[in-house]
Amino acid sequence: MPLWKDIGRQRWAKVALGVASAEYLRFVAATSRFAIEPADIYARVGAEQPVILALWHGQHFLLPVAREAGVPAKLLISRHRDGEINAIAAEWLGVGTIRGSGNLGKTFVRKGGVAAFQAMLEALAEGFSVVLSADVPKVARVAGLGIIKLAQASGRPIYGAAYATNHRFVLNNWDRTTINLPFSRGSGVATEPVRVPVDADAEALEACRSLLEDRLSAATQRAYEIVDRPRRGV
Repeated sequence: MPLWKDIGRQRWAKVALGVASAEYLRFVAATSRFAIEPADIYARVGAEQPVILALWHGQHFLLPVAREAGVPAKLLISRHRDGEINAIAAEWLGVGTIRGSGNLGKTFVRKGGVAAFQAMLEALAEGFSVVLSADVPKVARVAGLGIIKLAQASGRPIYGAAYATNHRFVLNNWDRTTINLPFSRGSGVATEPVRVPVDADAEALEACRSLLEDRLSAATQRAYEIVDRPRRGV
């Protein structure tokens, strides 16, 4: 095994990478200006706490530094070894974590999905907002039913959110992971809530899934429109 891979498996290396990642995100936030839409979204979401917050996979890195201070939240992070670094970074920034998968597919049990689903329900019942990616793993920008089932079981609304910066580096992978860069013009756009009836049948659940997908895609498009539009007078 190459030396760098061996080092990468060590706990101390993961902690170092996690803390460094967290401080980098803090630096990005401190050196960037963010426009928020709608302007009163923090008040609106605060009045409904706890909520379920949905983001697209790979577009979530700014969330821990963009959330309103003092709002208790827990972030769903995969059990993959790379997820451990993300979990360390999130916890360093004051966000709790739940490890497992939100996907309700064939690997739901193997990836700790059952335990994670129960943990998310318990977190919501305890007053924590829960944050997770909405899309199906390896299928970018297609919302899965897992987050819809969570809303149905908990009775909590789903708010979609998208964050963008004009200075960024986009990886060429399945979820187009975006590395936000400092000294940027940034944006945060939230959707209207999606509310899932407790007695929703399969057809109603699919309608809610499609609605969330459409709203989250629209919010993402709007977030990038804000940061990429030409400056006035330029």
